[in-house]
Amino acid sequence: MSSLVIQTSFLGDTVLSTPLIAALAAREPVDVVVTPLGASLLRDNPAVRALMVYDKRGRDAGIAGLRRLARELRGKYSAVYLAQGSLRSAVLARAARIPRRVGFDTSAGRALYTERIRYRRDAHHAERLWRLAAGDDAPSPPPEVIRPHLYPSAADRAAVDALLTELPAGGPLVGLAPGSIWGTKRWPHVAALTTLLDEVRFVVIGSGEDAALAETVAAAAPGRVLDATGRLTLLASAELIRRCAVLVANDSAPTHLASGVDTPTITLFGPTVPAFGFGPLAPRSEAIGVDGLECRPCHPHGPRECPLGHFACMQTLEPSRVAARVRNLLSHHPASQ
Repeated sequence: MSSLVIQTSFLGDTVLSTPLIAALAAREPVDVVVTPLGASLLRDNPAVRALMVYDKRGRDAGIAGLRRLARELRGKYSAVYLAQGSLRSAVLARAARIPRRVGFDTSAGRALYTERIRYRRDAHHAERLWRLAAGDDAPSPPPEVIRPHLYPSAADRAAVDALLTELPAGGPLVGLAPGSIWGTKRWPHVAALTTLLDEVRFVVIGSGEDAALAETVAAAAPGRVLDATGRLTLLASAELIRRCAVLVANDSAPTHLASGVDTPTITLFGPTVPAFGFGPLAPRSEAIGVDGLECRPCHPHGPRECPLGHFACMQTLEPSRVAARVRNLLSHHPASQ
């Protein structure tokens, strides 16, 4: 028999599901239900037998799409692991008549589960997801067990090779990921950071929606910034991050892409905190935030606007502090030794 993982949440959650998938694949074949973007991240992952694309906001929206996928899944799996805990995912698993349904005891769909795993608020989310396979009683895993892994292809590597020809040779390459779908997670001092690191070349990573941010960064450090926003696939972006000595990112998907390719990361936390379980996992990574603010954290994801109007959690995170941490990480990079 084989297992199914349902993960139709944010892209970062999809990356953090790879240790769960690997743990299951060590026992039996594993298929994964994912969004179209999630499928692009898990492409070529050797632990995945097949990807089942669930376009829940497009062609599969509504009850008709759910029924179609349930029929496709029916009779194929002995167990399903609900990495995405919505009621919709639970209904899908139940409608597919999968006998063993494993999910978190806090999930919206938990009433339809046959097994409930404790949601450990003090653990990294990658460990929480891994425990869906390992169980509540498993000992704490070593870091390498819960570190995610991504698998860029030869085409992804070629795309990055071509892109990097646009950047003159010089100092170490530092990645900048200034965007986030949550407005208050965007650190406003990225451009200022580049002026403090005049020995460094930069590449700005993100979607096409981050192009305006990239323009601001490029204007602050002319000749030292490559704008890669909107120019690469997700896995090619991960490959580009792999080429960087350090990535500076907000609490957003690029942090998890970096974890998946072992690039040291400085993750900037504003309205959220690392204790929520979404900090960087690559070796030598750091999480930075402004301590001592009574209003922090204020939201599990990051509100669209600061509830108090001052945005102090990001405004007062000084560029000089971040620059010092970048230099420290660069001092341990092989190209700098």
